[in-house]
Amino acid sequence: MRIKKNDKVLVKSGKSRGVKSEVISVNREENLVTVKGVNEVQRHVKRSQKNMQGGRISKLMPISASNVAVICPKCQQPSKIGYSINENGKKVRVCKKCKAVIDIEK
Repeated sequence: MRIKKNDKVLVKSGKSRGVKSEVISVNREENLVTVKGVNEVQRHVKRSQKNMQGGRISKLMPISASNVAVICPKCQQPSKIGYSINENGKKVRVCKKCKAVIDIEK
């Protein structure tokens, strides 16, 4: 999967189409990503020791990774992601439009 946690993404389809936000978590086995502020559902919870008030609780649900596009930090455009080997011999993610490196080296 070419999407990582904390990437800025654009939602391409669904009721939140056009929203630019940040990836909170990635599930590689099921090809799902959880995006901040997207696909938020209400869960009805009964009053208990753990939840004294009860009522409706907002919960973020994952969406398919194919429904989001990574936004390049340099050109600020949603684009496909490619890979290349940098001068240190490390594999890095690259924007297909402007050829800028997306990964931040530590």
